[in-house]
Amino acid sequence: MENEVYILWNYQFVLALTFAMEEINKTPALLHNLTLGFDICNVQDGLPTAFKSPFICFFGNYTVPNYSCIRGSKSIGALTGPSVISSAQIGPLLDLYKFPQLTIGPYDQALNDHRKFPALYQMASKDTSIATAMVSLLVYFRWNWVGLFNFLDENGLWILPLLKEEMDKSRVCVAFELAIQSYGLSFESMALYNQINKCSWESPLRRRSLRRGSFHVLLTFSHRHPDVSGFTDFVKAVNPSKYPEDYFLARLWFLSFNCSHSESDSVTWQNCPRDASLDWLPGHIFDMTMSGESYNIYNAVYAVAQALHEMLLHQTEVQTLENRKETVPSPAQLHTFLKNTQFQNPAGDLVILDDKRKLEADYDIVNTWNIPQGLDLKVKIGQFSPLALHDHQLSLSEDLVEWPIETTEPVLSVCSESCGPGFRKSLQEGKAACCFDCTPCTENEMANGTDMEQCVKCPGHQYANTQRNQCLLRAASFLAYGEPLGMAVACMALGLSTLTAAVLGVFLKHHNTPIVKANNQALSYILLLSLIFCFLCPLLFIGRPNTVTCILQQTTFGVVFTVAVSAVLAKTVTVVLAFKVTTPGRRMRWLLVSGAPNFIIPICTLIQVTLCGIWLGTSPPFIDTDTHSEHGHLIFLCNKGSLTAFYCVLGYLGSLALASFTVAFLARNLPDAFNEAKFLTFSMLVFCSVWLTFLPVYHSAKGKVMVAVEVFSILASSIGLLGCIFFPKCYIILIRPDKNCVHGFRDRKYPGQFKPS
Repeated sequence: MENEVYILWNYQFVLALTFAMEEINKTPALLHNLTLGFDICNVQDGLPTAFKSPFICFFGNYTVPNYSCIRGSKSIGALTGPSVISSAQIGPLLDLYKFPQLTIGPYDQALNDHRKFPALYQMASKDTSIATAMVSLLVYFRWNWVGLFNFLDENGLWILPLLKEEMDKSRVCVAFELAIQSYGLSFESMALYNQINKCSWESPLRRRSLRRGSFHVLLTFSHRHPDVSGFTDFVKAVNPSKYPEDYFLARLWFLSFNCSHSESDSVTWQNCPRDASLDWLPGHIFDMTMSGESYNIYNAVYAVAQALHEMLLHQTEVQTLENRKETVPSPAQLHTFLKNTQFQNPAGDLVILDDKRKLEADYDIVNTWNIPQGLDLKVKIGQFSPLALHDHQLSLSEDLVEWPIETTEPVLSVCSESCGPGFRKSLQEGKAACCFDCTPCTENEMANGTDMEQCVKCPGHQYANTQRNQCLLRAASFLAYGEPLGMAVACMALGLSTLTAAVLGVFLKHHNTPIVKANNQALSYILLLSLIFCFLCPLLFIGRPNTVTCILQQTTFGVVFTVAVSAVLAKTVTVVLAFKVTTPGRRMRWLLVSGAPNFIIPICTLIQVTLCGIWLGTSPPFIDTDTHSEHGHLIFLCNKGSLTAFYCVLGYLGSLALASFTVAFLARNLPDAFNEAKFLTFSMLVFCSVWLTFLPVYHSAKGKVMVAVEVFSILASSIGLLGCIFFPKCYIILIRPDKNCVHGFRDRKYPGQFKPS
């Protein structure tokens, strides 16, 4: 039965040949007064008698070289195929007698050798785009782990490198490669099964389906061609009474339409359905649509007719009317015209026989349905057009594909599962590019697609979410007045500066008291004023930074604190000079009398201003952002610019504080009721302790915490100066005014030494 079905499929070739012949013979503008006909010869591949049938067909049963015993008709050319093997076998015989050979099978590189087959013309379009078409289909279904089955012939060897090249471009990997010796699939199915198992690309369920033969999805590429008008109606009208000489058609009719025999075993047509037609047959047995090979036959007949028409016109031009009557067209003469034949067939398609000028083929993608079992219905599911734009070459109706049993989804054919969003592909060492691991994106990187090669780093103002598949906008963050920390700092700064101003007011009000006079009023006022600005410095660190505040933060801090510490140093030097060089006649008495300690403040301040000027001139502070300290936040802060300059400013402050501490420590035990050397010593000890603690904490802090550390260090060191130096004096002035008396202190501490005048 399978052989019968195969013959029925091939019988359409006969009908296409007949249809083309009748259509041409009815066309008055083509081959005027000349009728085309045909003979059919059956050729069996590979048999020793392969030459016998065509030889008899062309020259009769008894032949003598260069003589034909067939009278009344003469063949002008031969249509061979669809088998490439039979076309190749008959080719040398036909070339020997200069018969043009037109093959109707698929385009084959082996038949393209004009040295071996100079008289052969392939009707099929070139398959130069078949590799691109196949890989496009693989990419569409995301099949990147595939097996290759290749015939060991010239055509297979030609297409294999092209196919592998296209697969490499699209990153489709070869799981295994199996060479087939002949066009018949005679290799054992177990070899295929073992190859698939080696690649481990399917589940046990699907391997069982493979054993049952239900796993495969048959998708084939066939040359796309336009519909030939009238062919279907022609096939519907075919019946044995129309072509009584066609024995096969009569046999087909009797077997297909239940025609019975009479008692005398003679065929009675009356027993057949009167309106029987070939379109009654199931589609998987006989297809009413013209196949690709039938379309090649149709074009081949028209090509011969066109070439023959051109040849006759040419003969009319060069010969006299009397000579032309005796001229019979020969096959050898037809070659010259066939080589240059180019025409548009009735279906509107351009037909070119020259291999160098042939157009690339458009492909129909056909899925063979096998439900119910054995139906083998061919359904067009898409097409591939190589001349279309790159993204529009392949069009597919995926819902028409018949997938294997127990699934309605496309089958998987991958070495590794796809990496989803948030992951990148990491190639496995020593394996194909299609085999990879999925590695999560690192912090602040994201992958929002599938199978991404690399993760994408989020811009500075964005951050990656926890799934690492999206970049989100960072929230702006800085030490703001509205947040608790900023509010606390602002309140402390304003409160302490107000308190310092109040202390200054107390000193101004009691400027005539001994305790105020005894400690150099001018230096005390300068120190208190500088401390007010020291307490106000943290306000420059609060709020969104800008260029002005970034520059003022460090320079103002450095200069103001230099004034405060140099004032402490001047007070300390004044105390020492008051006790060490106040004896009349001493050489250094003039230092105290002339007010030399007061020059310490401008000199020290000038040095600090110079350092700050160099800092601003070389690498000034600028606005910077921190994206690492707080997840999802973009912290705005001031970059110090030159850290060297910053530490020079701090180092200079530290050296002044150390000098003040040293001098005050040496003068701590000098006898005087109002000697403040002890308080100055302790204030410098607090100041140095704060800034020595600041350095390691500042280096370990990040973001807003780093700003807060510097702010609290400024406040703490300022509180140390204010509290240690001025709070004891305010206590005496406001709480114990009885102690604010020179005579009382002198008489009690040094009796008999001072007497009233």
